[in-house]
Amino acid sequence: MISKKMQEAINAQINAEMWSAYLYLAMSADAADKGLKGISHWFRKQYNEEMEHAFKFMHYLEEQTARVELRAIAKFPTKWANPLKMFEETLKHEKTVTSLIHNLYAMAVAEKDYASTIFLQWYVTEQVEEEANAQEIVDALKCIGDDKAAFYMFDKELAGR
Repeated sequence: MISKKMQEAINAQINAEMWSAYLYLAMSADAADKGLKGISHWFRKQYNEEMEHAFKFMHYLEEQTARVELRAIAKFPTKWANPLKMFEETLKHEKTVTSLIHNLYAMAVAEKDYASTIFLQWYVTEQVEEEANAQEIVDALKCIGDDKAAFYMFDKELAGR
């Protein structure tokens, strides 16, 4: 059985995952507005992934016969100066999410909630991948710099995600 404290923390994480999804959806819309179809597609996929994460947490609470409590989504930005700024914010945000997941994991360990530690292990591993993907794109955009042809090709590459 899951504790009330863990239930509350997971409900907060559901909200964080949905906030992440909305952030990435806003980035997708901003990229589309700038004519960056590949980047828009990449962020739309990211939106879907974050919603899947929220649904996994919801399903876990339901399996534990714990109550899912959806909350209002806090305000989020809707415009960015350029793709590099978008992906730098993505990397920063993913590092924040990693911290949230680590805190949940530490709470589960402290409470000897073995089911939750096993469940959260997937998220720990997923966050390593999320940060690595964002870092790779930030590095690529910095390398591309002002090279319009390279940027065009990179945008096309992101459309293949």
